[in-house]
Amino acid sequence: MKQEMVDRIKNDPDFLHLVKTRTSFAWTLTIVMLVIYFGFVLTIAFDPSILGAQLSAGAVTTVGIPVGVAVIVIAFALTGIYVRRANGEFDELTAKIKAKAKGE
Repeated sequence: MKQEMVDRIKNDPDFLHLVKTRTSFAWTLTIVMLVIYFGFVLTIAFDPSILGAQLSAGAVTTVGIPVGVAVIVIAFALTGIYVRRANGEFDELTAKIKAKAKGE
């Protein structure tokens, strides 16, 4: 790729918008997942009785099992949210930037 084209892409307002939007969205989802995960781990570390409590009287399953499953499901859901937005908004912006770079 020629340096002229690289400079043109780097200075394109759509490219700058794409980078800013994608980065902030990715960091937001990352922070959400880290808060959930470390909240779960810190609860286990500092007050395991919360997650060790039985779901109901005489039940074998503790509160920690559905909470742990929820952490995993939320991780998949956040990944799905990112992929959906990436395949929609981010791909459209990328196609627009590529078309401009080719001179279309």
